[in-house]
Amino acid sequence: MKLKAVWGEKMRFAAEADNHTVAMDTKPPIGDDSALTPKQLLVAAICGCTGMDVVALLKKYHQPLSKFEIEAEASVIEGIHPVIFKEVQLTFKIEGELDQVKVLEAITLSQTKYCSVSAMLSKSFPIKYTVQLNLETIGAGSAQF
Repeated sequence: MKLKAVWGEKMRFAAEADNHTVAMDTKPPIGDDSALTPKQLLVAAICGCTGMDVVALLKKYHQPLSKFEIEAEASVIEGIHPVIFKEVQLTFKIEGELDQVKVLEAITLSQTKYCSVSAMLSKSFPIKYTVQLNLETIGAGSAQF
């Protein structure tokens, strides 16, 4: 994989790869708060990677997914620099006429076998998750690679 980050102005950068661009910035007064921060993009990468795994697996299992979102909350270790993550907590929110066992299996496989982003980052901090199916909590776990 090759990527470049190009500085714009103040603290704004554009990451470019394969004809795609993602903007990054930071909060005022240093930046303009015009884009996600690099740490936010790191958490977004976890969500995107595991989300793609789960969608692919549920399609493979012929599970009719109607709505899917992943909420993430990252906590940091206070009082140290650089500021690093203490833990990331994911909440998988899934809706549809799905088999609960298949949903849990898809998420478990993502967080123990397939999600390369979680595999890399779980070596630095815990990635924990809860699973909601049709607004009911049906399970929880953590990335184990």
